[in-house]
Amino acid sequence: MAASDRMVLGPLVGSIDQGTSSTRFLVFNAKTAELLSHHQVEIQQKFPKEGWVEQDPKEILKSVHECVERTCEKLQQLNIDITNIKAIGVSNQRETTVVWDKTTGEPLYNAIVWLDLRTQSTVERLLKRIPGNNKAFFKFRTGLPLSTYFSAVKLRWLLDNVEEIRKAVDDGRAMFGTIDSWLIWVCICGKNGGVHCTDVTNASRTMLFNIHSLEWDPELCQFFDIPMEILPKVRSSSEIYGLMKICPSLKSGALTGIPISGCLGDQSAALVGQMCFQDGQAKNTYGTGCFLLCNTGQKSVFSEHGLLTTIAYKLGRDKPVCYALEGSVAIAGAVVRWLRDNLGIVKTSQEVEKLAAEVGTSYGCYFVPAFSGLYAPYWEPSARGIICGLTQFTNKNHIAFAALEAVCFQTREILDAINKDCGIPLNQLQVDGGMTNNKLLMQLQSDILCIPVVKPSMPETTALGAAMAAGAAEGVGIWSLNPGDLTAVTCERFEPQINPEESEYRYARWKKAVMKSMGWETSEAPSNG
Repeated sequence: MAASDRMVLGPLVGSIDQGTSSTRFLVFNAKTAELLSHHQVEIQQKFPKEGWVEQDPKEILKSVHECVERTCEKLQQLNIDITNIKAIGVSNQRETTVVWDKTTGEPLYNAIVWLDLRTQSTVERLLKRIPGNNKAFFKFRTGLPLSTYFSAVKLRWLLDNVEEIRKAVDDGRAMFGTIDSWLIWVCICGKNGGVHCTDVTNASRTMLFNIHSLEWDPELCQFFDIPMEILPKVRSSSEIYGLMKICPSLKSGALTGIPISGCLGDQSAALVGQMCFQDGQAKNTYGTGCFLLCNTGQKSVFSEHGLLTTIAYKLGRDKPVCYALEGSVAIAGAVVRWLRDNLGIVKTSQEVEKLAAEVGTSYGCYFVPAFSGLYAPYWEPSARGIICGLTQFTNKNHIAFAALEAVCFQTREILDAINKDCGIPLNQLQVDGGMTNNKLLMQLQSDILCIPVVKPSMPETTALGAAMAAGAAEGVGIWSLNPGDLTAVTCERFEPQINPEESEYRYARWKKAVMKSMGWETSEAPSNG
């Protein structure tokens, strides 16, 4: 497409995609869903103690400003008029917890990331107050088991351990939110009248939200001893929350006055971006973690096999809420980052595919990356990472291959659980996320699942989902979500290439390795300071 043609593209939608390892700003054509330009910035993760994972909320904000600025510059270089951006959507890493001071606009502590394990003793203390120490006691109200993963226990830890936050709560200055709330509050006026809100998908990951009444639950807030006045207002995933103000670091002031009108937790956004609007449609996103969501329509389905019940989306104030079953895996892309940053066996993430491809097998080596315990389907916080089946023959290539296989085996475990819960086995898997650029991984995934894996040619489905919600919002109305209007997506297919017997043998060995990873850690262990 020539630059002169591009000037008459019609309405555009911007999408802030704030993930665990990076932030992106992407701009789409609302009529064709074509990605026109984007910019990405990696986010620093801090590990102040073993099991602790934090991020700086101000660094996250700065990364958003930088991505917006750079993307707008790239659009102008393409001769695209940025005044055609008519709406902005937000998609975000879920559960990650921020508390800030509404009078100064300053965060009162680092964001505690969803992967963080410091709250294990908080979880154990809370479990003692539940009849039969039942982790699933609140499942039918929240869809979630009691775990370090969700925001309520992170917020409880902050209130118990950070004097500054306790004081701000007492003084009526504290605001709690997940990353979406923090970004929207700052981007819509901040301390000068910012909008303190979240959407139903993010609220459903806090453990404080009733997924049936779609309201903060007073009994849950009482159980966790969370003051309800610090919680954001819960809105639908597609409505105008407010207008973007000039960000101090934005030289252009390009997006001033544009409505922020879409908000979805990243996994819900990917479900929308993959256009999984029908009951039974599913997608798997390969990011820092791995998340398989299956749309269950307007009925909430409760798992017998370790899956979560979560809100998929509510695309408008007067639109129905839709639910999903979710299989959550903590460590997927994070294992590649670990091989790069901790072991130093590769300099870039892309090299892992090359190393693994050189051997084409793990040679009997299995890697269970339970760095944050095991999530679905086990929910076993005592597990830790192990590499087993090592011989003198094993080298870094085999470990790289085993790391990629681990992502595929973990997906197989949650796919098995979804098939059991839904009763109708998936006949193919729709995939997205950064790791899907790894062709070896996608072929391995198909081999281990014994079904085709289907990858859209434009893998940024998370950002696309947030853009769709923003463009379709009442008062914006530039993106149609009617099934007949949705653009057909070109895809790449990966078909199984090994026989099912070999696949089953490898999967059985993986399960044996998982059993050996369990029961490593107890919160009573002596501290190293």
